[in-house]
Amino acid sequence: MKEYERFVVWLDYLDSERKRSEGRRVPLNTCVRAPNLEELAQACKKLSIDAQTQKAFYPKASRRQSGYVSIKKNGPKQQIIMTIARELSRIRGSQPKKV
Repeated sequence: MKEYERFVVWLDYLDSERKRSEGRRVPLNTCVRAPNLEELAQACKKLSIDAQTQKAFYPKASRRQSGYVSIKKNGPKQQIIMTIARELSRIRGSQPKKV
């Protein structure tokens, strides 16, 4: 069996508008509303995670454009997703709000 060296972290894992059955993988108090690929890449960069971004359709919601980052394995996937989600929340909180 082939062993892969990278994880895929979909935007839908971190979206507070998604239900768990629709692919959300973190608690509501940790995720953000409608994250975008640029924010996800920025969160990975701040955490010193080498991430490759890709626009794609999330398999559970094939009609809606989404995207993901591909990152090197460096521990349990759920732990990495939680770390990225917390950093994404910090980034979203530090941005000026649009009026």
